[in-house]
Amino acid sequence: MGGRARARWVAVAVGVTGLLCAVLGAVMIVMVPSLIKQQVLKNVRIDPTSLSFNMWKEIPVPFYLSVYFFDVLNPNEILKGEKPQVRERGPYVYREFRHKSNITFNDNDTVSYLEYRSFRFQPAKSRGLESDYIVMPNILVLGAAIMMENKPMSLKLMMTLAFSTLGERAFMNRTVAEIMWGYEDPLVSLINKYFPDMLPFKGKFGLFAELNNSNSGLFTVFTGVKDFQRIHLVDKWNGLSKVNFWHSDQCNMINGTSGQMWAPFMTPESSLEFYSPEACRSMKLIYQEPGVYEGIPTYRFVAPKTLFANGSDYPPNEGFCPCLESGVQNVSTCRFSAPLFLSHPHFYNADPVLAEAVIGLHPNQEEHSLFLDIHPVTGIPMNCSVKLQLSLYIKAVKGIGQTGKIEPVVLPLLWFGESGAMEGETLRTFYTQLVLLPAVLHYAQYVLLALGCLLLLVPVVHHIRSQEKCYLFWSSSKKGPKDKEAIQAYSESLMTPAPRGTVLQEARL
Repeated sequence: MGGRARARWVAVAVGVTGLLCAVLGAVMIVMVPSLIKQQVLKNVRIDPTSLSFNMWKEIPVPFYLSVYFFDVLNPNEILKGEKPQVRERGPYVYREFRHKSNITFNDNDTVSYLEYRSFRFQPAKSRGLESDYIVMPNILVLGAAIMMENKPMSLKLMMTLAFSTLGERAFMNRTVAEIMWGYEDPLVSLINKYFPDMLPFKGKFGLFAELNNSNSGLFTVFTGVKDFQRIHLVDKWNGLSKVNFWHSDQCNMINGTSGQMWAPFMTPESSLEFYSPEACRSMKLIYQEPGVYEGIPTYRFVAPKTLFANGSDYPPNEGFCPCLESGVQNVSTCRFSAPLFLSHPHFYNADPVLAEAVIGLHPNQEEHSLFLDIHPVTGIPMNCSVKLQLSLYIKAVKGIGQTGKIEPVVLPLLWFGESGAMEGETLRTFYTQLVLLPAVLHYAQYVLLALGCLLLLVPVVHHIRSQEKCYLFWSSSKKGPKDKEAIQAYSESLMTPAPRGTVLQEARL
């Protein structure tokens, strides 16, 4: 009886363990999604105690700026009215460093900060050196000519004389470093001397001069600590709730985030909105497809075809006009009135007439489309490549001799791509805390429930087998003396070796 009692107690203990596992698994199925959500919200909000705060404060992901220039091959022919011919040069690659300063937490669940950027040339990743010479349009001359088109002829003749005196021409041959970070120009010096408030920059003129070692404006964004629904959304930029560069309230709105993190728990119906100080506008990307980056599930977001469409093709963009062909956006209102246009590289996704007007352009999706791969649970970018092109609208302006007989054309100056991908220790920490741990909890709940159900079967099986043994014992006790003697005789015969040559007879009970 001692063995039976011990077996019974073991079965009971296993059954209790199974019950506990099953209950724990069921509780986890109910509670784990809520716990994971709380953990994610705790770690993605802008708070010094969150896992992503240091990542937000000083982005550990290595960012690179790759710049491609359009070297003009026939500047003299363009002045005679011929079609421009360009050759793409580059990439000239720079490592981009970002860090936030003046971080101030406000009482209304927002935080204000300045983000500074600096760039360092990477010769090993580049196809060329900063000392390379590039022939490109002289923005100061050709831009000023367009701006003076409707002015009195006397003013235009005076400008022609000034350009000639200062040695300014329609096209210039400058080094990559000069075009990027600035060069001394006699026209800029003259304007700043006699009209000090006319130009928004002082000293050297360069396309990226204002970005290096400077900030992109004072951002104020929601932290998500008190109101998760507004996490990372921009409240104000430079103290403004909306800008005044454009011609409609919708286009002037500051929508979305600052372009670094988005709200967690995305779905394929989600979109990515962000405000870009460089483009002076908010942009919206749309979901394209799911993917995986280094074992981390992602959603890929891309630019819709309507991003740079003109008002005729996409009425909500009418506020960005005056427009040219669809696919290029006029940014003159936020770029000191110079006739500059923003688009995808090589006029990808634009009216084909734009690329056909310049020899040497070959738009294609693989090389010239932009994308962001976002971890949908946290809203944190894993891999991104944002590509944009800057172009100058040029044409002959009567009265300004330097413009010759230039046919109207949107001439590309350069295109650039900003790319970054999470890697190293940051990637491992992110994967462990925000991907692996939630996945373990997700599967553990079902494992515990299944294990609990299996363990609960042990006492049930033990109980059934005990009942069968009791039944056999009861059945044998009901047989008569003759039956018992026959059974005993048969058992003894099995234990006794049979004589050689005999045949065993079956015992008849």
